[in-house]
Amino acid sequence: MQPQTLDEWLAWQQGLHVKNISLGLERVKEVYQRLSPKRIAQKVITVAGTNGKGSTVAYYETWLKNQGYRVASYTSPHLWRYNERVKLNLQPVTDSQLCIAFEKVERARKKTELTYFEFGTLAAFIIISDFKADFAILEIGLGGRLDAVNIIDPDLSHITTIGLDHQEWLGSTREAIGYEKAGILRSQGLAICNDPQPPQSVLAELQRLQCRFMSLGHDYHFDWMNQVQIHWQGRTRDLNIDLPLLGKHQAQNISGVLAGLELMGCFEGKTAESINQGFADATCPGRLQSIPSALKATLLLDVGHNPDAAISLADYLNQQSGQGRVFVLLGMLEDKNTVEFVEILNDVVDEWWLLSLNMPRGLSASALAQRLEGVVRKPLQFDSIEKSMAHAMSSLDNQDILLVTGSFMTVEAALKSTFVNLK
Repeated sequence: MQPQTLDEWLAWQQGLHVKNISLGLERVKEVYQRLSPKRIAQKVITVAGTNGKGSTVAYYETWLKNQGYRVASYTSPHLWRYNERVKLNLQPVTDSQLCIAFEKVERARKKTELTYFEFGTLAAFIIISDFKADFAILEIGLGGRLDAVNIIDPDLSHITTIGLDHQEWLGSTREAIGYEKAGILRSQGLAICNDPQPPQSVLAELQRLQCRFMSLGHDYHFDWMNQVQIHWQGRTRDLNIDLPLLGKHQAQNISGVLAGLELMGCFEGKTAESINQGFADATCPGRLQSIPSALKATLLLDVGHNPDAAISLADYLNQQSGQGRVFVLLGMLEDKNTVEFVEILNDVVDEWWLLSLNMPRGLSASALAQRLEGVVRKPLQFDSIEKSMAHAMSSLDNQDILLVTGSFMTVEAALKSTFVNLK
């Protein structure tokens, strides 16, 4: 029997392919062609990289929406509800829209095997195409070259920072990973390279494909004016930009987006004030997000899970030193470099709490503690988010910080906790 509700569809998709991840474009292209695809938007921006993708998408879609464009976006994974993956003018799509798109994908699929991600990606393309967007911003799920999102030709390819993550799929060096990310580039296409020290593999592809590109530190620059404002200089504009999101790394993220918008000609006829104001209400849940809760302490959520993300977190926490104690509630997946992540943060953390992730690939608190033996001293272990939050209620003061991090799943658990005041 064909699924009817969104939950039924999502559960059903989990069993369509023997693997959760199966890189390659042949199967998904085959089904996409059967859908009689139209161009999904007037302009497409594809974003790949190791860190900063989510913030980059948020900056693009917020600015473009505030300038009066019809904007669609596709990101993954989600934090609260699956619907967050597809947004139309910043609003998550409805269950009904997803179910109708899933039905269309299933009819076109026939006997072709699709992964959960591939099925959802094709559904997203259907919804975005029907919306008749001026701009579609697409986030690569894993890598770039062989990711299902890459069946769509972008008008602008945006590469964020390149670091070590998903090595089992993408390679063990920045050069190898950079080559996979550079797979989103197109011959003579527009491109942004927002890594200040990009791998040679990325630069080589930019040159080989004769891309018209802008590179951080060469074609655009930024300088700090104060803790919440930067001065940005591109090829044609000098701008003072207020940072809407927390963390020094957001200066780099927003700089790349400014370059992308300039390269696409979006600043023509715009005042410096309107360009700056276009970012004012940008949000990106789970990226150094401070949220209301029942705790006395400040509760921060961040989905970071690799060494580069840990560096950004350590930098932010170091700026907050002296105000109180810093506690980290950590939950991670088994394929992540837990030791290096923790070592980078160790100097700014007063106490570590470890959380069990009861899901495929999730580490239990005890397994996480074994990995970190000798790295952290006597970490507390919790088998549920509710128990960890209850302990935080009774032990943290109003000057303290509790950072929940290590995985999208860890942050999702915190968002759904009864101690968090979000609906």
